Amino acid sequence: MEERTKPRLFDSDSELEALLAAFDEARIPRHLWTHREHLAVATLYVLQQRGLDAIRTGIQRLNEANGVPQTPTGGYHETITRAYAHLIADFLSEQREGTLAQRVGVLLASPLAHKNALLEYYSKELLMSVAARGEWSGPDLKPLTGGPVTQPS
Repeated sequence: MEERTKPRLFDSDSELEALLAAFDEARIPRHLWTHREHLAVATLYVLQQRGLDAIRTGIQRLNEANGVPQTPTGGYHETITRAYAHLIADFLSEQREGTLAQRVGVLLASPLAHKNALLEYYSKELLMSVAARGEWSGPDLKPLTGGPVTQPS
């Protein structure tokens, strides 16, 4: 079994608020827009009930600012964004205590933060398909509802 290293957590709510402001203003450089930052921003958007359209628009705006072209195999991915938004909302419904940094930290330390977490719900073929990138594709392995994501092997 692959051993996961502990994720670098956010030190404070103000660090997260600065990340969110940079995201909202499309000021995060491409090399700093990592999986960790995607999850942190999505968590904040879910907590603030900003909605999927706002998450989608923000990612697309940031990609454009960083010169990331939208192609059939690159750029914004609708299914990954929607699936993570759903799973994060489900996760946060059970994590109601703590500061923003603490709640984001719990999520980042969970199996949900693993880059392959969605492969519990989707086959790689479906998730990486052109169709799934461009529009919502429901999971083909198990529903997104109920139960925690397990630790990937």
